[in-house]
Amino acid sequence: MTQVTNILLKNSSSTSGWQSENMLQFVDDDIHLCLEKDEQQVLRKIQKSARSIEKLGVKHVRLIGELWDEKTQWLFALGFTCVGKLSNVEFTGDEQTVNALNNKLAVYAWSRDLTNQTPAQLYPIKLAETTADYLSALAPAYVSSTIITGDDLLKQGWIGIYNVGKGSIHKPCLLEVDYNPTGDDNAPVAASLVGKGITFDSGGYSIKSNAGMFDMKCDMGGAAVVAGALALAIKNGLDKRIKLFLCCAENMINNDAYKLGDILTYKNGVTVEVANTDAEGRLVLADGLMAASATGSPLIIDAATLTGAAVMATGANYTALFSLDEEISIQAKKCAEKVNEPLYQLPLESWHKDNCPSAFADTANSTTQKGGGAGGASNAAGFLSRFVDNDGKGWLHFDLAAAYHGSANSLWATGATGLSIATIAELIK
Repeated sequence: MTQVTNILLKNSSSTSGWQSENMLQFVDDDIHLCLEKDEQQVLRKIQKSARSIEKLGVKHVRLIGELWDEKTQWLFALGFTCVGKLSNVEFTGDEQTVNALNNKLAVYAWSRDLTNQTPAQLYPIKLAETTADYLSALAPAYVSSTIITGDDLLKQGWIGIYNVGKGSIHKPCLLEVDYNPTGDDNAPVAASLVGKGITFDSGGYSIKSNAGMFDMKCDMGGAAVVAGALALAIKNGLDKRIKLFLCCAENMINNDAYKLGDILTYKNGVTVEVANTDAEGRLVLADGLMAASATGSPLIIDAATLTGAAVMATGANYTALFSLDEEISIQAKKCAEKVNEPLYQLPLESWHKDNCPSAFADTANSTTQKGGGAGGASNAAGFLSRFVDNDGKGWLHFDLAAAYHGSANSLWATGATGLSIATIAELIK
């Protein structure tokens, strides 16, 4: 095969002699992709066929032919791209379509590569600085950032990030990015994004198994997704003021690490007993959500690889959505449908915040049961609801159950997926 392989999309009705059980046909150095005209699972089959093509050793593809549209090209790109080939797709169509797809692919490639980096490559400060530099380069005149790190977190009351990260040699930090294209320093913040940035999660003293710890470089996937969403929105001409908060820490064990039974007192006065040091994501997100609430923005979106319970509930095929605001939930699902990203809403009621009781504090951060007990993902969202204003109005929590695959499957290569970047970018648009 040549270095760049042409992929032509065809339908079976226009292809004589085609065997319907074969999706792929090799014609000289090109690959023809043929699907049944009335196939209900066309998009899924396109992504699967792209995965099959990549596994043949194809390095770089060019999509050709008139049957490709924006949606089918994007699904092919998601299936084909993988570690070492995150941007090796050339799109077809009019200039607007090609530009939109190139922008999207570039952002997803950046976010996925960031998530795939090793813990030695990407520690908390590096995650914050890399993100700030990337966003600043997209709009230098409109982006400013600050990083609060180490003991300064404790001094300023960001108790969750500080305690989760204090057991690591790499200092924890809180990144704040202000994207303000209005030219007005007093412009209202239209939306705030919050990302879980745990660059490695050992589980702390509630230590994970070897298998459970192996992929925990991906525990900063929420930070990569919300940063990617802001980047994509900027590339698409975002004209509103948006703030981004990344809660960055490494959850490690040493003589100074936080411990089971510790009680943390947050800025808003909520006291939290540590029942599980492996439920650290919600402890750092609590700080980020309070920082987001302080901006007064009417829309707050957090994203996190938060619970195994969400993975069990969705089969790692969907992002799990939680909210106490039905109106904004409906909007989120419409945005996800528009950009063809899988999103499924799981239960959250105000009483879920009481499902992790403590005799010594207002709440525990989890329970001592494996996975946080029944409804673990909803209980985690309930915990987070304590740290947003206005009884959760305007708040969306994305539990990124499909953000990373530890091994390849029929749709995805091993590694980060970037799923929900486009949904969140559409929401803040």
